[in-house]
Amino acid sequence: MALYTADSKERVRDAIDMLELVGARTELSRAGADNYVGRCPFHEERTPSFGVKPSTKVYYCFGCQAAGDAFTFVRETEGLDFRGSLEFLAARYGVELELEQEDPRAAERRRRSDRLLELLDRTCSYYERVLWEQPEAAAAREYLAGRGLDEALLREFRVGFAPSAYDRVLLASRRNGFTEAELLATGLVQRSTDRPGSVYDRFRRRITFPLCDRRGHVLGFGARSMNPEDPRKYMNSPEGEVYHKGRHLFATDLARAHAAKTGTVVVCEGYTDVIAAHQAGVRNCVGLMGTALTDVQAGEVTGLAPTVVLALDADGPGQAAMMKAAGVVASVAAKQRKRIELRVAALPAGGDPADVLRRDGPAAVAELLGRSVPFVRFRVERALEGGERDTPEGRDRILAELAPVFAELAPGAMREELEREVASRLGVSEKAVEGLLAGRASAPIAAGEVPRRPQAQLAAGERTERAFLELCIALPDRGGELLQELDLEALFASPITRTAAMHLRGQVQHPDSSIDDPALIALLAELEVRAAALSPVAAELEAERVQLELARLARAIAGARGAGGGGLTELQHQRAALMGELDGWLAEALERTAAPRA
Repeated sequence: MALYTADSKERVRDAIDMLELVGARTELSRAGADNYVGRCPFHEERTPSFGVKPSTKVYYCFGCQAAGDAFTFVRETEGLDFRGSLEFLAARYGVELELEQEDPRAAERRRRSDRLLELLDRTCSYYERVLWEQPEAAAAREYLAGRGLDEALLREFRVGFAPSAYDRVLLASRRNGFTEAELLATGLVQRSTDRPGSVYDRFRRRITFPLCDRRGHVLGFGARSMNPEDPRKYMNSPEGEVYHKGRHLFATDLARAHAAKTGTVVVCEGYTDVIAAHQAGVRNCVGLMGTALTDVQAGEVTGLAPTVVLALDADGPGQAAMMKAAGVVASVAAKQRKRIELRVAALPAGGDPADVLRRDGPAAVAELLGRSVPFVRFRVERALEGGERDTPEGRDRILAELAPVFAELAPGAMREELEREVASRLGVSEKAVEGLLAGRASAPIAAGEVPRRPQAQLAAGERTERAFLELCIALPDRGGELLQELDLEALFASPITRTAAMHLRGQVQHPDSSIDDPALIALLAELEVRAAALSPVAAELEAERVQLELARLARAIAGARGAGGGGLTELQHQRAALMGELDGWLAEALERTAAPRA
């Protein structure tokens, strides 16, 4: 994949209006010369705790610790990778991106990929026109209307119809300059077994659902037959250069922004189920593409939102698919070290969102998908409903099945409530249930994209290091001097704050923002937004400097004691001197902050 030049990225960064970009997601109000606040777009809150610093184009939430720059903001809200964020922002602010000079073979591969995507997009547009304009598609239009699906939404999803003729796409594509090899590579045609050397349209007399990547590029099609005698009700594009079965989810391009905004993504099975959900206002819904959920798709799901709602069919196979899908999502999230919440929307037996839409209307679909329960509750209910509760042996088997479920559940109100329900349904004492189901495993740590730890959870030393850097930014003249003078390697014990200090050295007033480390971007954003909310005096900065020195000495004293005590007396003398210096700076800071400022 071709890379964009560094100059292009910087021109995009310079063109971004941070207040306009963030203001499209949440209302901001001025809280200082270079500080704006509003309600966080990443979590629900009543009191604004989300800060934006326009000059350096960074943000930080004091509530959920979301932090980053403009590119991070677009990645989080739009569900894009860095390249997609760059292209999104370039288009928004009218910046032309330039490609790095490519290897000739790489350039040829990119040109071929662009042609194949163009061919697929043209074919999708053709199928759309056939559905809405051709008499042959009347039955397809009636079928879709009979399922309760609105034309406006079907057009948004680019649903179409492949006519019954065997060569419409073949001939039209040839007229537009596309080769037979390109048609075969996209899976739009297939070779004939009866007439060697000839090819014909793969999709015929079928409703077509375009399968897109998260940026809306058509990669292939899922197609439903309108021929009742056709043994293949659904047919997908074959594996090829562009479409790879099991890598993508249906409607990610339409759902990703809504999933990012709500913090929740809903996963359904069929194409019409997803469209029905969107029609009901559940715009954060995606679908499986006719396969069991794969690891790659699970990674896509967990990248869309931290809360995943599974809304698969309620029949036996659907319930089994639900359990398997949940296991895949949990496994992938654990590998990525992401903290996710799994929930289940219980569908009516023998029904799916599209059936509910047709029978009861959009409001019923929204209510159904909104009535999700934690996955652990679903597992408990499934075990209780499916197990043999009438015999002691059956009850023991249910408890054995539930033991690993409760092992993953931390102590709390949810666990206690489920233990009471198990005891009640099985006719066993709560004490016995609690003993049999005892056990706990740690939940995955949230660290997939950027680890976020509230300040209160940080070690005391790291809190001091961050506080010092905040004050250096808030008081850049003296802060810049200290960053140049101090031995940062010795003073900073935390690797991430040490890296941040090194980054700020020599540029504390205008930090270089062209960095690729997401954790460093997030920390610098947090420091800058926190600093913008401060009105400190110089004595506070000096006090934090002394605190850093004391922390360094504490580490040295601990090391000296472990090595037999050599040099311990001198270190303790240094500590006593620093304590006296600290008292002086704290007294001055208290005096100056208590007095009216000039």
